[in-house]
Amino acid sequence: MQFSLGAIQYFWPKAHVQAFYRRAAESNVDIVYLGETVCSKRRELSLVDYLQIAHQLREAGKQVCLSTMTLLEAPSELRELRKYCDNGEFMVEANDVAAAQFLREQQLPFIAGAAINIYNQHSLRRMISMGLKRWVMPVELSRHWLQQLLAQPLIADIRDCFEVEVFSFGHLPLAWSGRCFTARSENRHKDQCQLCCINYPDGRPVSNQEGEPMFVLNGIQTQSGQRYNLVNQLHSMHGLVDIVRLSPQSALYSDQQDTFAWLEKFRANQLGAAPQPLASSDSNGYWLQLAGFKQELG
Repeated sequence: MQFSLGAIQYFWPKAHVQAFYRRAAESNVDIVYLGETVCSKRRELSLVDYLQIAHQLREAGKQVCLSTMTLLEAPSELRELRKYCDNGEFMVEANDVAAAQFLREQQLPFIAGAAINIYNQHSLRRMISMGLKRWVMPVELSRHWLQQLLAQPLIADIRDCFEVEVFSFGHLPLAWSGRCFTARSENRHKDQCQLCCINYPDGRPVSNQEGEPMFVLNGIQTQSGQRYNLVNQLHSMHGLVDIVRLSPQSALYSDQQDTFAWLEKFRANQLGAAPQPLASSDSNGYWLQLAGFKQELG
């Protein structure tokens, strides 16, 4: 079982991003994803900057992948997408079917991100025929669903041709919109947002009327209010999951948010020998076929 760091979902200052990836280079992570996946207005780092970080991580022995935007809204974003696909060195995580098509045209292998809606054997088989080599399962699906899909006739005979990756830690990316909810929460128009999401390094929490976490606003992306945490479900992934993904958190507020501390907890509990206490705001429901916000112990 390998462990990956997904692309940073939030808008962090360039120095913060660079410091994070210096720690990643020194960590026990196996795979690192780089790139802006949420909003093209977030330009603290360019593709050139990400490629420089990618080379540093590769020299440190990490496998590096580039992640593309999830919602494309302008021709300029398509041009940037082509640059990612044409990088010539690193495998690309396609978070939109346009990226998958570009990579197919160049006969390049690719990773299908969780935002690409692959829910059955026919869709997965089709993407494999296009060049898919790694598949990140949609975040709302369960272990039972994954087990059933991998046992289907169209997939079982080619299971060794691709890897399965599961989002296992962090606020779940649930939806994307043409509107920017972070800007709206500050009474700003999207075109005059002043990049206010940089003020929320872990997104802007939204609670329901009972004061319970409901969602996290992250620009045009809406995330789960609870932090998804499958640290105690790793034993149930053996034989099904090749790569466990952790989504970076800012670690500005407490050790409970330190991504690399959690990476070590995940590694220690691969066989279930070192179970970890979960915060009351953690959830694991989707993996267990429960409501997404639920937390089941054990």
